[in-house]
Amino acid sequence: MTEFDSDSVQVVACDVFGTTVDWFTGVAEQAGAEFRSAGADLDAGTFAEEWRDMYLPAMQRVRDGERPWAYLDTLHRESLDTLLDRHGVALDEAARARLVRAWHLLPAWPDAFAGLGRLRARYTVAALSNGGFALLTRLVKNEGLPFDCVISAELARSYKPAPEVYRTAASLLDVDPGRVLMVAAHTWDIDGARAAGLRTAFLERPGEKGPHRKADLAESTTSDLKVTSFFELADLLGC
Repeated sequence: MTEFDSDSVQVVACDVFGTTVDWFTGVAEQAGAEFRSAGADLDAGTFAEEWRDMYLPAMQRVRDGERPWAYLDTLHRESLDTLLDRHGVALDEAARARLVRAWHLLPAWPDAFAGLGRLRARYTVAALSNGGFALLTRLVKNEGLPFDCVISAELARSYKPAPEVYRTAASLLDVDPGRVLMVAAHTWDIDGARAAGLRTAFLERPGEKGPHRKADLAESTTSDLKVTSFFELADLLGC
C-alpha cells in the first residue's frame, strides 16, 4: 500500500448498514419480537440473513431500469412480503410496517460514536447510504451519531454502487470526488467508490453478516486504506 496523503481528503463519507451500524443484530432482535408476539415459528437470525440477501438484487433491478425508482423502504416492504409468504408466516399490516421500520432503528458499532467524532474534528463526515433520507435521519438521530450530514442514494435516484451516487455526494458537498474518502465494510461499495473517482478505506467488520456468514475481508478488497475500526482510521488520518 502506497503512503496515503491525508491532507488530500476533505470529506470522509461512511457507509451505514454494516459499516457504522450493526444491521444483523438490530433486525434480528426486532423481528424476533414480532414473531414471538404473532406466535410465528421462524428463526429471526435466519430471517434477517434472508431479508438482507434480497437487498442487492432489489436495488440492481432499479439500477438496470427493470422497475421505476423506489426508495429503500418500498424495496424492503416488497421483499418482506415475499419472504413472509415463502415461510408461510402471517403478520398483520402494523407488524409488517414495524419490520420495515426496523431498518430505521439499528445499534451503532461500539467504535462508531467516538471514532466518527475524532474524524469530524478534522474532516466533514457524511453518512452516504442506500437508505432513504427519512430512514437515515431517524437512524442517526436515534443513535446520536455525529455526522455533519446525511446523503441518501435517494438524492441521486439510484443506488450504490452506481457511480452517480458517489458523484452526487461530492457535488452536493462541492468537492472533487478525489477529495472524498469512502469508508465501507463491503467490497462492492469500495469498488463502486473507486470507479467513481473517490479514495477508499475498507473497514473490516467480521460480525457484519451475523454469526453464521463470513463478512467481506480486507485481503480480498483493493482500497487505499484498510482498517478494523473508526479509531484505527482516525489514527491513520492523524485525528
